[in-house]
Amino acid sequence: MPQTILLTGATGYVGGRLLPRLTSMEHSVRCLVRDAGRLEGRPGAERAEIVEGDVLDFSTLTDAFHGVSTVYYLIHSMGSAGGFEDADRQAAEHVAKAACQAGVRRIVYLGGLGGDDADSPHLRSRHEVGRVLAASGVPTIELRASIVIGPGSLSFDLVRSLVERLPVMITPRWVRSMAQPIHIEDVLRYLEAGLTLEESHIVEIGGPERVSYSDLLLEYARQRGLRRWILHVPILSARLSSLWLGLVTPVYARIGRKLIDSLRHDTVVTSPTAKALFPTIIPIGVRESIATALRDEASDITATRWMDALSATTQVPSWHGVHWRRRRIDSRGCELAADPASVWSIVMRIGGSTGWYYGNWLWQLRGAIDLLLGGPGMRRGRRHLSRLLVGDIVDCWRVDCIEPGRLLRLEAQMRLPGRAWLQFELVPGLGGGTRLQQTAIFDPVGSLGLLYWWSVAPFHHLVFGGMLRGIAAASRTLQAAGGTLRRPGDVKGRL
Repeated sequence: MPQTILLTGATGYVGGRLLPRLTSMEHSVRCLVRDAGRLEGRPGAERAEIVEGDVLDFSTLTDAFHGVSTVYYLIHSMGSAGGFEDADRQAAEHVAKAACQAGVRRIVYLGGLGGDDADSPHLRSRHEVGRVLAASGVPTIELRASIVIGPGSLSFDLVRSLVERLPVMITPRWVRSMAQPIHIEDVLRYLEAGLTLEESHIVEIGGPERVSYSDLLLEYARQRGLRRWILHVPILSARLSSLWLGLVTPVYARIGRKLIDSLRHDTVVTSPTAKALFPTIIPIGVRESIATALRDEASDITATRWMDALSATTQVPSWHGVHWRRRRIDSRGCELAADPASVWSIVMRIGGSTGWYYGNWLWQLRGAIDLLLGGPGMRRGRRHLSRLLVGDIVDCWRVDCIEPGRLLRLEAQMRLPGRAWLQFELVPGLGGGTRLQQTAIFDPVGSLGLLYWWSVAPFHHLVFGGMLRGIAAASRTLQAAGGTLRRPGDVKGRL
């Protein structure tokens, strides 16, 4: 039966992936967010009602809860700069009160596994939130999960970063704690299934295997074909561990300290409730979860990541548009006077006989180096002057994704210590112009991948900045010619 669903945490990792699944059903979906702009362009957001409000300000919640049948509570304050326990408690109390007053039929909450007696502030807070929500009198389905594996999840990024960057890992005791990892798609299936329950339940969810973080590290290394050694040390404080994580992973030190407090506790399923309530859901194992996450990453560039939910005030160090995160990003944009259709025609002609709009000799040099390394080089050209299809070759790139008039993404075919993409996004600008965003993405493999990125990053400002200027010049040439391209040379950038 169709319901009116209120989704909180829609800008986060899990909520952002649950949103398109809910909107694809026959339900009416409403998202409660502090800033509606953060949902712009997110999958599923165009089919949802967006309401601005703050769970820490009860006065903003009344309208959002009106007429709602089910509330998904996917909020956590661990990424905040201050103490998170009080904020989590207050947010849960406000949501519980608003749900009770609005006559909500159920609350579905994603919490964390672990014993109720754990001395971890993170785990204590997760369980306390569940108790607060249930105390409202509204039936509450509390799903307790351990490590979530999936492209962009915090746990997967942690494992990936450690294995890719450290041939020898000197690890603290918490990597031997037992967990029961679950793939993100299985988490989403349990969340969807929560819509069918009418009474309160605490449901422990996890995959079929109990493993340690060491097991995850070694399994990831095996699937990536990397030889890694793990050396356990008996004592390494939470503060030192968090600093260590901050140096070699995307986890900020302040989050690392809170995270380690929970990682040192076993988080395994001890109750058969999940099988009894949801017998048709059979989670996949660790090996398949990691393999699936690795396979899905290439098509998951624009999907949610755990960092999405961090405060917008969090500063990420950058240099000329290069952001120092796990997946290396060099993004730059410009405003063009030409209309989007004209700029799109310029972008669609890139490579081949048209060239790369700047420094073609540098591209040829890069191609020659690639040939020496056994790669394809720049000799392959392209199938058609102005038309591209997914899978087409463009010199040393392959077309990975096309959204006509809006997005072109190319995947590098060169010999690289990692995977690389070059993406062009077009957005209509003011006064009939166009906003062009050009993004280079690199996914490094191991220390060699990072060394490669650091060595070429200074040249990106020259090459990619020049390419953007070249496209701008080509768009002006096209505009001056009345929108007619007579030959390939008409749009070559010569800046």
